[in-house]
Amino acid sequence: MNIEQQFNLIAAEYDCNRRKFIPCFDDFYQNTTAFLAAHIAAPKRVVDLGAGTGLLTQFWFQSFPNAEYVLLDIAEEMLQVARKRFAGIETVSYQAGNYLYKLPDMPFDAVISALSVHHLEDAQKGKVFADIYDRLPRGGIFVNYDQFCADSPKIDAWQNTYWERHLAHSGLTEQDLMLWKERRKLDKECSVRRQTDMLRQCGFETECIYLQQKFAVIAAIKR
Repeated sequence: MNIEQQFNLIAAEYDCNRRKFIPCFDDFYQNTTAFLAAHIAAPKRVVDLGAGTGLLTQFWFQSFPNAEYVLLDIAEEMLQVARKRFAGIETVSYQAGNYLYKLPDMPFDAVISALSVHHLEDAQKGKVFADIYDRLPRGGIFVNYDQFCADSPKIDAWQNTYWERHLAHSGLTEQDLMLWKERRKLDKECSVRRQTDMLRQCGFETECIYLQQKFAVIAAIKR
């Protein structure tokens, strides 16, 4: 199955399993977002790339309730879950599509993404980063919450094994684990160092602001 089919298949269970799949869930999503909110100006419009069920947007909405949010995802079933999450909130809108080919056709000053960019080849990542840079105003921010490989093959194997052992004892069902292993076949992780280099090549001022084994958050500001 392709990416769209994989995520349509798991849409209903996606949120309830996030804490099991991500050992550092609170730091990764909530505390890192709170750190950013303490230091950046409130955005007017936030675009969430690969938004899925709107989980990351929820944390940004808590910090910036007056912003507009555009949730873009390739999987319509995931966006249906997001619509239920933000039912009645008129400042949240939804677009089904692939951000590799087209970003939302409207101005925005913040772009966020969680656990999506690692599905792209490095050349595709670079294209998306360049597109984001071109569309952001000066001072605009891109924040990527994602999973990464290590630069060292040995350390990368350690991290993968540790994560697999965690998942085996996390309470996930055999079906959950089977689907996760299928999704892993579509992963195209790069290292944090590689991604920050790509962002700097686009012109961003960038830094990894959170790192816990497989999971990191990279912030990039347009100069």
